[in-house]
Amino acid sequence: MEKPNILLILADDLGYADTGFTGANDIKTPNLDQLANAGVVMNNGYVTHPYCGPSRAGLLVGRHQARFGAESNNTYSPFDNYMGLPVTEKTFAKRLQEVGYRTGIVGKWHLGAAPPFHPNNRGFDHFYGFLSGGRAYFPEGTSNKVPLVNDKGQNDYMANEGGYLPLVRNGGAGELTEYLTTALSRDAAKFVTESKDPFFLFLSYNAPHAPLEAPEETIKKYQAIEDPERRIYAAMIDEMDAGIGMVVDALKASGKYDNTLIFFLSDNGGVYPEYWMPDSDWADNTPFRRGKVSLQEGGVHVPFFLHWPQKLKPGEFDGLVSALDVAATALALGNAPAQEKALDGVNLIPYLTGEKQGSPHKALFWHLEEGDGNTWAVRTEDAKYMHQTLPGVGRSYFDMREDPYEQNNLVDQFPERQSELAELWNQWNAGNQQNVLMQAYEYQKARQDFYKSLYEERVKQAKERKPIVVQ
Repeated sequence: MEKPNILLILADDLGYADTGFTGANDIKTPNLDQLANAGVVMNNGYVTHPYCGPSRAGLLVGRHQARFGAESNNTYSPFDNYMGLPVTEKTFAKRLQEVGYRTGIVGKWHLGAAPPFHPNNRGFDHFYGFLSGGRAYFPEGTSNKVPLVNDKGQNDYMANEGGYLPLVRNGGAGELTEYLTTALSRDAAKFVTESKDPFFLFLSYNAPHAPLEAPEETIKKYQAIEDPERRIYAAMIDEMDAGIGMVVDALKASGKYDNTLIFFLSDNGGVYPEYWMPDSDWADNTPFRRGKVSLQEGGVHVPFFLHWPQKLKPGEFDGLVSALDVAATALALGNAPAQEKALDGVNLIPYLTGEKQGSPHKALFWHLEEGDGNTWAVRTEDAKYMHQTLPGVGRSYFDMREDPYEQNNLVDQFPERQSELAELWNQWNAGNQQNVLMQAYEYQKARQDFYKSLYEERVKQAKERKPIVVQ
């Protein structure tokens, strides 16, 4: 069989109910809706982590990030050869590259900024985007508007994360002359057009992640939305959808549409006003509880579909599906040889064509480094058992058949079933590695302390040196 092209489209912090195909009435996503309606929608599609970096690490390797201790966001640190996706792990892009695919990533990387972690060194022939975890959306964001250090000796998040730096194109600087989402989409369309079959493209949007920025004319389309932040957020999703339409048009114009497998999902749920970010309430994760950072459904249950005209009939799929399945599916279709480190995902195609029955996964698992490492969840088709120190959560058990929206905590009411889930999680966790890298704030503080101590030591040595006396 001819190998398919593979297009992976990842949104950033997209609320579950913020696309037309998942229920949005106030945000228009005609291109996504058309793809979803002609594809197979995963009704139980999950990511492996409720925030950016770890979710992307698991997605691109195809092994749960807990397997290799990557449970914190990678800080932008271009001189640190350790702060990034461990070089001991091979991305599935690299494995596709080895079997003849032309590979590309356009957009957000967030898996390390030092040379060992650069996308061109991790299996991607082409890279246009940014290495950091966040990015300003307009070209003027690359000017001299980087915030000054505040009175606590800290830059703001965007400055610390390289969010005002120029874009990168492979080994050099990348141009930006228009709204970022449009520029990324345009480059992706160009990659699709110019690539010979087969290709793999990872279109890694930072939309609709903060900062909330969108073209004024697009914001005006959403004047009916009263909340000004949600209005901008809606415009950002609108621009992403238009960009996806641009890429789909390029697929059709180049004759590659029918044999291109498109994955679409978000890296985690939309933002939610937790106590440390009480004003972050512009996303809608209905009908699920909470959102980004939470292991409740709103944080890890995401919009997710596959579209492949040549192979898949339109429909819906109810089995448990993981972002880890993207790598397994792509590598199976690309005929990539098995590797020493086994993947945690499953080839979804036999399940979606009816060749295989049932759920691809008996259970899905999560672990977060936060909360002394005591933040975890396990979900089967029937139930979910979890612990997270968030208000109203704690240790929880939910009947996912009768209560898929987690309204009724039944913890300790079914001890046998609870123990079975606990045992499943413990078996899974036995093969994991403890988290290695520091979270962003602690890392940035340690980095500042290092430079301060280095400078103070040099000052001390300078004072101790005797001045030169010329005779």
